[in-house]
Amino acid sequence: MSDSGDKRPLWTIVVLLGLGALALWGASRLTWFERPRSDLPGVPPQVVTGADHLPALVPLAVLVAAGVAGLVATSGWARRVVALVLAGTGLAACLVVLLNLGGGPRLAGWGLAVLGGLLVLAGGGLGVREAGRLPRLGAKYSAPGGKRPARDADTELWDALSDGRDPTTGR
Repeated sequence: MSDSGDKRPLWTIVVLLGLGALALWGASRLTWFERPRSDLPGVPPQVVTGADHLPALVPLAVLVAAGVAGLVATSGWARRVVALVLAGTGLAACLVVLLNLGGGPRLAGWGLAVLGGLLVLAGGGLGVREAGRLPRLGAKYSAPGGKRPARDADTELWDALSDGRDPTTGR
């Protein structure tokens, strides 16, 4: 993998995951439904937010945010594992939301949470697919494996003599 690799897939993955984490967190802050506190008139209903109804939304958003850092910082098989965990997190977020729709939820909170899960699932899936082609963190600072530093001619002559070769024959 060269350091001049195309960085667009990495930015696409980071944006998908970032938007997914933001959507999950935003859904946790929205009102999902209201439930009556009593049958008496004048008592305001209890407002239930996404975090109240599904406490898993905030930890899932935090996991995705941490996963973005892990995805950028790793390479090779470790990057694939992180991307796979993120894809699983997106799927889990969608399932948690869809399996806990009690109370007549408002569409905004529910929809934003499902959208966040789908964005995380897409970002994680793209990360698994593109893990081998994505640039490594700090790759532009690592020395290429095939190049050796230039040596002066006198040193090469002495090294050839040390190795038992005649440097004047040109072999």
